[in-house]
Amino acid sequence: MTTSAQTKPQQMQPKPGEPAVATPDVADALSRPARSLWRDAWSRLLHNKAAVAGAIVILFFMFVAIFAPVLAPHNPLELNSGKGFLPPMWVERSSTGKAGVPEFILGTDNLGRDVLSRVIYGARVSMVVGFIPTIIIVFIGVSMGLVAGYWGGATDNLLMRLTDIVYAFPDLLFFIIVMTALRATALGQFLNGLFLLFVALALVNWVGVARLVRGQVLTLKERDFVLASRAVGASHFRIMVRHILPNSLSVIIVAMAFLIPGAIITEAILGYLGLGLRPSTDPTDIFITSWGSMLLEGQTAINNQPWILLAPAISVALVVLSFNFLGDGLRDALDPRLRE
Repeated sequence: MTTSAQTKPQQMQPKPGEPAVATPDVADALSRPARSLWRDAWSRLLHNKAAVAGAIVILFFMFVAIFAPVLAPHNPLELNSGKGFLPPMWVERSSTGKAGVPEFILGTDNLGRDVLSRVIYGARVSMVVGFIPTIIIVFIGVSMGLVAGYWGGATDNLLMRLTDIVYAFPDLLFFIIVMTALRATALGQFLNGLFLLFVALALVNWVGVARLVRGQVLTLKERDFVLASRAVGASHFRIMVRHILPNSLSVIIVAMAFLIPGAIITEAILGYLGLGLRPSTDPTDIFITSWGSMLLEGQTAINNQPWILLAPAISVALVVLSFNFLGDGLRDALDPRLRE
């Protein structure tokens, strides 16, 4: 009587000196085209619906910011006499006794300026504040973390103590002090105060990136490919830039995705405190208003025209939520441990 083990086909074992015969599973794996880490991460990112939806919302607001002069139905600085505090067009009668008109979709503020046009122009400030300071922050943080982690010793100790000092200072308090003290200077008036905000954000927010990159470099610099580069005589700069930095990009990209919404929220907070973008009266200015400034205007008119407050608040929430979804998706997509 034969057993079940005896009825199974026996796998052919290669004889000594003969090449091994690949099984169907191995042959199928070998026949598949090789996929790079980035292509595999891109494929996983596209399967993350929340990340894709967040990316679509971000691209939409970037499109609105770039083409604001074309998309805005009115000049955001135009004063419409007698049309102050108009409600949105779907409101038949507001608390002021006025009805909405199709000409002003989201109504007007106390000076008769179109709320929708100001929200559209406000997207410019939020997008610029989100991306430009983040680029500066990442450059400083990556440079500090790369040098500290690679060289170690006294260099690492010095740079990390500097990082601890900067990290210990409260961020929001620093922003308020800088914006208050330098707001009336030439630096504070350049780009309607945005340049000063860029500097303030970059001076204190790089510490998180520096610590993150340093930890990554400490892990990578003992890998075999780095040791091999040293053995063939590669310079320290080449090893850091050509070997260690590219292998740290996934961590840096995810960090950027979470830094951008933080910068947008900071600008909105400072604008709400009256320390953000300086008021503009020149229609040729690129940066006329911000969502933070509109929040300040809207909180005093919440009863007469709530959409002055609601429209920028919803816009800030959508952008920040979208960047968080995208950041979560990038983190999952670039994590090799989640690779199927």
